[in-house]
Amino acid sequence: MSQDLLDWTDVMALNDLPEEVITPFTIGDKALVLYRSGDQIRAFDGKCPHKGAPMEQGVACRSLQGDVQLVCPWHKASFSAESGRLIEPPALDPLNRYPVEVHDDRVLVGKQPMSQTAPAPMREHEFVAVIGAGAAAIAAAVTLREEGFAGRVVLISPEPDLPYDRTALSKMVLGSGEEGAPPPALRPTEWYDAHRIERLVDRAVKVDLETRLITLEKGNPFTPDHILLASGSRARKLDVPGATLEGVHGLRSAQDAQQIIAAVDKNTSVVVIGSGFIGMEAAAALRKRGAGVTVVSQSELPFQKQLGDSVAGAMRSLHEEKGVAFIASRKVKAIEGDKAVSAVTLDDGSTISANLVLAGIGASPVLDYLPDYAINNQDGLDVDESMRVAPHVYAVGDIASMAHDGQRYRIEHWRTAQCQARIAARTMLGLPGGALPVPWFWTQQYDRKIEYLGWPQSFDRVEIDGEADRFDFTARYLKGDKIVGLAMAGRPKEMAKEAVTFDDA
Repeated sequence: MSQDLLDWTDVMALNDLPEEVITPFTIGDKALVLYRSGDQIRAFDGKCPHKGAPMEQGVACRSLQGDVQLVCPWHKASFSAESGRLIEPPALDPLNRYPVEVHDDRVLVGKQPMSQTAPAPMREHEFVAVIGAGAAAIAAAVTLREEGFAGRVVLISPEPDLPYDRTALSKMVLGSGEEGAPPPALRPTEWYDAHRIERLVDRAVKVDLETRLITLEKGNPFTPDHILLASGSRARKLDVPGATLEGVHGLRSAQDAQQIIAAVDKNTSVVVIGSGFIGMEAAAALRKRGAGVTVVSQSELPFQKQLGDSVAGAMRSLHEEKGVAFIASRKVKAIEGDKAVSAVTLDDGSTISANLVLAGIGASPVLDYLPDYAINNQDGLDVDESMRVAPHVYAVGDIASMAHDGQRYRIEHWRTAQCQARIAARTMLGLPGGALPVPWFWTQQYDRKIEYLGWPQSFDRVEIDGEADRFDFTARYLKGDKIVGLAMAGRPKEMAKEAVTFDDA
């Protein structure tokens, strides 16, 4: 044995350790997992480093590329079953690996994690500038350092706050019941110092794609060796009379969320305009705070286009059970009031009393710093499979338009943005970027969660196994004979496997 006996824990008999499944155990109060494949046994942290999900509730499966991955059940981060290295976000760290030895048919695990081998430093004289400081920007910075980039990395954003988890605004912050509670930071302050990541609180007013010259609102211009455009999107504003009245809100920033929280109590009447994911998550959160909520939507059912009638109908029924009122197939004509909102008028002439209006009508990519694209920026920037826009310039996240199956798509989901950022960062360093996984996203409303996997393609029919109204189902979306997407509720292991094995090509 390579270390003193006191440094090891006898965790189980070898014959009791199943093959090719994630097996949990503990050392003291530390949760760990084992993975066995033949004679090879690996031990890892038992909680995903992203949000602490129990890894034994996920799956071990072989990806389309042939490697075995351990997949988080909650947000589908994946890790190498060989080393624990991070393969796909939203986690930003690997799973710590622990030493394992077998003696007398007993499995022994070391109490301390194995040290990680640092990559050789590279390109210490180069400079990477990132326009934006959201999830994609942080994922790119993490990847650059993970791969050994030793040069300068600067994140440019006008927001003074630490980069935070924007998805928490509608899912957690609005419904937390705690005024002033910030969304969770993606990285703590000390991480930026430890990894030499500079944060520049400024606005890029122009980026020249040919020369890579970046002009700032306040600071001096500069020309980095590589640019990553990760500026994200902004909430679309209502274009109706009264849209600028006090009490009309969008939801895109932490400041937006705090303004809404400060204005809402149990006597507040809220009108949510739009039945997409932001609107419906906000509706659920505001009902949890006790506000009266009415949703006005141009469609009959929320998420009808994305999820089909059965799943969308189950979502509407859930909201109605919680006290949300729906006004379907209607448009907002005007918002009434003197200085502040008092009512909303619809296109049929009817009115709804309201103290607060939340517009969840989508988002537009932020491309103001590219004048040639600012006039028609709804389709984003065309990128290749490496996220490249121009030599040494890359675009990811909400602004990136990717080719898939003969069409172009902007995928406005945070996990995809992070995956794109890792591809771009590796490409900057001359490394293989890897393939983008099939887009995955999830929505949490009340205590129900729906996960979707697939590109946002149209479909001809939906096949459902299980019961949509009980939120225990698998929905398969087909175009012809081809499955183009999957939605699931109550089946985290199945979706975790599909996240790395689904192939709609």
